[in-house]
Amino acid sequence: METNKQSHLAVELVKIDSERAGQRLDNFLIAKLKGIPKSRIYKMFRKGEVRVNKGRIKPQYRLLEGDVVRVPPVRVSAQPEKEISVPFLKDKLESRVLYEDERLLVLNKPSGMAVHGGSGLSYGVIEALRAIRPDCHHLELVHRLDKETSGCLVIAKKRSALRALHELFRGDGVNKRYLALLVGQFTQKYQLIDLPLDKNIRISGERMVTVSKDGKPSQTEFRLKRSFADFTLIEAKLRTGRTHQIRVHAAHTGYPLAGDERYGVDVVNQKLRKLGLKRLFLHSSRIAFKLPSSEDYIDVEAPLDSDLANFLEKLPA
Repeated sequence: METNKQSHLAVELVKIDSERAGQRLDNFLIAKLKGIPKSRIYKMFRKGEVRVNKGRIKPQYRLLEGDVVRVPPVRVSAQPEKEISVPFLKDKLESRVLYEDERLLVLNKPSGMAVHGGSGLSYGVIEALRAIRPDCHHLELVHRLDKETSGCLVIAKKRSALRALHELFRGDGVNKRYLALLVGQFTQKYQLIDLPLDKNIRISGERMVTVSKDGKPSQTEFRLKRSFADFTLIEAKLRTGRTHQIRVHAAHTGYPLAGDERYGVDVVNQKLRKLGLKRLFLHSSRIAFKLPSSEDYIDVEAPLDSDLANFLEKLPA
């Protein structure tokens, strides 16, 4: 078989090793056939062009070590699908790596940058990291943070680490803490908020999360850190990891997050912008866990971004 940077002109048979085992087949092909639209890849499945161990297979199949994947002949564009300025991103992200070993890295994600591309975004954190680290072939998101949220984001560098971390994140093996600024005077030193959450879709297509008795169990611990005249800095510890959990729990209890344009109060947010807060005040400040295959306990803290720290100093006590 002859291949070049512009095309795959013959059937390729790929034997799955231990690092690729556990990955969904569609994600494996999307990563392998960079430049090919996802619609074309899923069409290959419908036509039976993609096979595993000589048999037709569904896109959501999870690969096993030793599987042989038939990758059909397909032309790949010579031009990358997304133009990414590597020098710019290298400066933007490399200095924000908080911890790294051969298995994973923890990034202090900047606010305003999505964790992955899509929905009109040309790239996100994971695409940027792959661009500035072309020798790391298995970079994958372990979990997600909202676009406006800054702080600790875990990226796996090996498939084996990704599988182990997913198991930890699905259970209670990860200690995740956030700093959040609440609107109002939250006077309790500690409160456990135990309210089930359900995802809804607005007519506009915007995803909203609401408190609902039919939702999934959701628990957040709030601990008072610092009080101000009209605001309260709290540390939030997640017991569960639902979408927008801290934001919805805070808003439902009457103390929405400062700068929250989805669940907050518009009039208050307008005043905050005039005071200098240009973003959601939510920061993933600490993440800690122990991988089953290691004795190392990884405990990483992300310093509060300067814009948030400076804003706190301007608030009257």
